[in-house]
Amino acid sequence: MQARQLKGLEIATHRDITRDGNIWLVPSENDSTLYRTDIFLQTCTCPDFEKHKLKCKHLYAVEFLLQRESGMPLPVPPDRRERETFKQAWHEYNLAQINEKSKFQELLYALCQNVEELPRKGVAGRNRLPLGEMIFCVVFKTYSLFSGRRFISDLQEAQRRGYISRTPHFNSIFNYLELPVMTELLKSLIAESSLPLKSVETEFAVDSSGFSTGQFVRWFDVKYGNTEDWHDWIKLHLMCGVRTHIVTSVEISERYSHDSLYFKPLVNATAASGFNIQAVSADKAYSSRPNLRLVEKHGGKPYIAFKDNARGDSKCKVWNRLFHYYSLHRDEYMKEYHKRSNSESTFSMIKAKFSERIRSKTATAQVNEALCKVLAHNICTLVQSMYELGIEPDF
Repeated sequence: MQARQLKGLEIATHRDITRDGNIWLVPSENDSTLYRTDIFLQTCTCPDFEKHKLKCKHLYAVEFLLQRESGMPLPVPPDRRERETFKQAWHEYNLAQINEKSKFQELLYALCQNVEELPRKGVAGRNRLPLGEMIFCVVFKTYSLFSGRRFISDLQEAQRRGYISRTPHFNSIFNYLELPVMTELLKSLIAESSLPLKSVETEFAVDSSGFSTGQFVRWFDVKYGNTEDWHDWIKLHLMCGVRTHIVTSVEISERYSHDSLYFKPLVNATAASGFNIQAVSADKAYSSRPNLRLVEKHGGKPYIAFKDNARGDSKCKVWNRLFHYYSLHRDEYMKEYHKRSNSESTFSMIKAKFSERIRSKTATAQVNEALCKVLAHNICTLVQSMYELGIEPDF
């Protein structure tokens, strides 16, 4: 049964429907509003019918009422599908959480060992802090959520453990976030941190989400006629595995950038890292012929939602084939498509653990801070996989 039929059956079963000549007065589900429904002309005064000109739930309700009055049995609504549950490996989860902070530092230290030093511009002045150690400090601070001053005690402990040669001043941590060269380095470390799960992840999801900053944007509210200030934000685009939620590639853009533009670099970067792409799911924002062809080019099956006006008679054979498969095997297609919700879970994990706010003030630092959040998420995912999947990361 369709959704409108189910709602009409609910109204016919539990609400009072009255007749006024050839017109039936059908109550709304939510309030005391009565809609005038003409079963002969198949019209109704409800907003749903006026907007779509399709048979609404009130027309179905009258039909079910007449069916019941004639002595015919009403259809039985289908049982609700039981919610799928997943067993939590509590022993492994507890061990991962207990040891996460120490394992986080171990893995982050190993990742930063191969970072090359920046060339020194002059002879005079103090020696520059090692770039690998500063990346360790910046990402570790993002993981801790402490302020720069309060975080120094953690760095002193990291120095005693041998992860850094000396404890930097807290201002130095923020200065290194301002370096443009950090952006590509952090992206490469994110890709490298995902490699230990290359044998586990074969299905992927693509999506984007906003991270608010400390700046404000001013806009005029047409509805209320006043000017308001809202937090500005940047957009983070990522591709993640649907099993462990590891991020395999990432891009950063301005708040109004179109999502579809970043599908190609995300998929290409994941394929370049050596992942075996068997399936990629994404929402309607990524629905385009080039994106479908791109996934198939890398040997995967695209499960991207089609827009309402999509048709299966284009010049693109890949598009036509997938659209007809989507039309004829809707349930099977949507079951694979809904794996894209794992990308939303990934964003939820990042924001819940490392905050959805970007504290940095400049554009470069904001991008680098967002990338630090993703890298910290990847390392935490690796720690979880070490205990639950037996993965041994080796960088």
